Amino acid sequence: MNIDISRQDLHLTRLRDDIRPLVDGEVRLDVESFGLTSNNVTYGVFGDLMNYWDFFPTPGDDGPIWGGLPVWGFGVVCESTVAELSVGEKVFGYFPLASSFVLSPGRFDNSGFSDLALHRQHLPSVYNRYAYVTEDSAYAQEHEAMIMLLRPLFLTSFVVDDFLIDHDLYGADTVVISSASSKTAIGAAFLLAERKNITVVGVTSSSNAAFVSSLDCYDQTVTYDHVEELSGTHAIYIDVAGRRDVTRHVHRHYGNNLAYSMVVGDTHWDAVDGDLQPIEGPRPEFLFAPVQIAKRRSDWGRDGFEEHAGAAWNRFLPWAQTWMRVLSVSGAAAITATYLDLVNGEIDPSVGHVCTFSSLPNRNEKAERDH
Repeated sequence: MNIDISRQDLHLTRLRDDIRPLVDGEVRLDVESFGLTSNNVTYGVFGDLMNYWDFFPTPGDDGPIWGGLPVWGFGVVCESTVAELSVGEKVFGYFPLASSFVLSPGRFDNSGFSDLALHRQHLPSVYNRYAYVTEDSAYAQEHEAMIMLLRPLFLTSFVVDDFLIDHDLYGADTVVISSASSKTAIGAAFLLAERKNITVVGVTSSSNAAFVSSLDCYDQTVTYDHVEELSGTHAIYIDVAGRRDVTRHVHRHYGNNLAYSMVVGDTHWDAVDGDLQPIEGPRPEFLFAPVQIAKRRSDWGRDGFEEHAGAAWNRFLPWAQTWMRVLSVSGAAAITATYLDLVNGEIDPSVGHVCTFSSLPNRNEKAERDH
């Protein structure tokens, strides 16, 4: 069972069965469970620009152009024509929004393997990698939900922090982060708050302001309609919201004192900015995490990168468990409804959804949905 998303209108979905016999060199994984957050909506928004739709192509037909939305989760080998992979092997990685998934594994080592399917050859290797849970030092069964929901996002958070440190924070004393209630923003704020002499400011909606203020990673919380209250003299702007109107106001507020403007996400992907004038100050630059990851793997080696990122994750995880509540979602209808809530911005930021296509509840609390 697949849930396909319209690449032209993220509100449109369809259900599709896609089971075919394996050919030599392929394995089939049951997608055991996966996390669903606003980050997955960002994959859809940037799907054509950043090639996210290319990972899991769908059959073409008349009408909307459909795509397979990427999610992070755990899969278990249920069929295999590959000697190196036995039925029952469990991995963590990048999957389509589906109950099962066929891949062409290769480049095996002690920690995992890559999907070498031809359509994925031009895509960043970090997304094509699947890790054996038995060899993953960060894996613990009791932490599966947090791993699915937060670890891939936290890797982006880690890269945001590392990129800015790699550039000496552009001489700034303040970092402003929009969509401050999003999990990627919170992870970046957590790491930046560990730095000395940096003020971290969260910009959010009025409905999420209390939640953002309750987190101890932001020194100041400002709502979107009060950007003029932003503090600091020399600032960096990290745009997770994707709201051009907010970006315009932040740039105007700091003027020449805005040292750098980074685009990370698009949680408010449908926001409209009626002002067509160019944005003042530095040109916003998109941070594509795999580029910085590749640089650091060159600087530190792959093991060195994993050590740095793993140490940061081990600091973040216990703290994140104090504020994030996990809900379980079972079945295609409930998964679709949760996805649409995310698209419409109707999700409590303190909640993370762990999904399974099976009908059996598998996490702390089952989300009951009416359809």
